[in-house]
Amino acid sequence: MRVAVVGATGMVGQVILKVLAERNFPISELYPVASQKSIGNSIEFNNKSFKVIGLEEAVALKPDLALFSAGGDTSLQWAPKFAAVGTKVIDNSSAWRMDPSKKLVIPEINASELSSEDLIIANPNCSTIQMLMALKPLHDIYKVKRVVVSTYQSITGTGVKAVQQLENEYQDTKGEMAYPYPIHKNAIPHCDVFTDNGYTKEEMKLSNETKKNLRRRICSGICYCN
Repeated sequence: MRVAVVGATGMVGQVILKVLAERNFPISELYPVASQKSIGNSIEFNNKSFKVIGLEEAVALKPDLALFSAGGDTSLQWAPKFAAVGTKVIDNSSAWRMDPSKKLVIPEINASELSSEDLIIANPNCSTIQMLMALKPLHDIYKVKRVVVSTYQSITGTGVKAVQQLENEYQDTKGEMAYPYPIHKNAIPHCDVFTDNGYTKEEMKLSNETKKNLRRRICSGICYCN
């Protein structure tokens, strides 16, 4: 299988490559894809060196599968271009999750809903996936109506900038701030920006994605304790 990893030089992209290697995923050709500044650099995969290519070149190569983890804007622009040449896209951003024409899939829960016509497949937020893996079997038996949720999330989800802030704080060094608050020895009381209903976007992802993935079978929604 010819596989493109879009965002291969980023934190999540590097973990995707690691997992592909650990699982001995059947890759005949690997196309590591990244932004313009990374094109031409090399990455290691299964003890081999691969040159990083750009998005246009990757589309022209028509891979069988493209794993996207390069941010929502990149996914919105480029996932349809990959799909247009027959590539199946699995997108890790929030770009397509609530699009009614795209399926929101956790393999262990609803992979059976996929068909050959689904060329852009969204996966839920990381917190949603973990929660629903436990919640779905309970819901099948008891029909859950309300869930109270607390999440504690790593700053790695914000990316390299947040990790660098934490490292600077360890070393008592001034630098660029990903958050307006200290990270080291701290728990920041909200994640993402607030929406008009008083919840943050991260909190609403849990609510909205849960309802879509379980086909809105949870009646009253999700409440948060932070």
